[in-house]
Amino acid sequence: MATASITLDKAVDLARTGDVWLFRGHTVADRAIQVATNTPVNHVGMAVAIEDLPPLMWHAELGRSLPDVWTGARHRGVQLHDLREAVLVWAGRYGQRAWLRQLDPSVTGEMEQAVLRTIARLDGTPFPSTAQLASRWLGGRVPALRPARPAGRPQPPGADPETAYCAQVLAATYQAMGLLPDGRRPGWYDPGSFWSGDNLGLAAGFRLGGEIAVSIP
Repeated sequence: MATASITLDKAVDLARTGDVWLFRGHTVADRAIQVATNTPVNHVGMAVAIEDLPPLMWHAELGRSLPDVWTGARHRGVQLHDLREAVLVWAGRYGQRAWLRQLDPSVTGEMEQAVLRTIARLDGTPFPSTAQLASRWLGGRVPALRPARPAGRPQPPGADPETAYCAQVLAATYQAMGLLPDGRRPGWYDPGSFWSGDNLGLAAGFRLGGEIAVSIP
C-alpha cells in the first residue's frame, strides 16, 4: 500500500493540519471493519498542527488511554491527542500498522479556524456501539435503511451527531474546511474512503499524497 517509509519522529516533524493517518490491525473487530468496507484499513485520524501547539491527532476511539488535549480529561469517543503518543498507543497497545497521507497544499488560516470550531463542537461525542456503527454507516450509504429518530426529537440538517466514529469525524472536519462536498452525510464515509485506493475527490485543488509507511520504535 505504501511506496515510501519514514520514522515516527520524522512523520511528527512533518505534520501539517489535514494530514491523514491510516491504521490496520489484525483483531477480529479490525478484520470485520476491513471486510465490511472492502478496504485494507480500519481506523483513521487527522493531524492538527496549528501555530505553537504540538502536533495532535484528531480522531474517535473506544478507549481512553490518553488525556484529551481539549478537555484535559480521559474519556471515550471523539478525542484530541498528542500525535506521537496516539500513534504509539495504536501501534503498541492495539497492534496496528500506521501510514501517513499528506494533504497538499497547506491549509489556510481560515481552514484551521474551521478545524478548531469543529473540535469545540465534537470533542467528547460518544463512540457508537457496534450495532449503531453498522446502522450509521449503512444509513449514510442507503437512505432507505436510515433508522427513524424517536418522536419529539427532530434533528435539523447539519446538527451534531449523538455518537460519532473515526471516519465520520474526519469527514465532518474536512467538510467544515471546505475540502469535501456537503451533499454526502459524514456518516457515508468509512476509514477506507481515505486511503489511496478510493477516489475521495477533494475540492479547491487539494489532494492527498500516497501512503507513507511509518516505522514505529
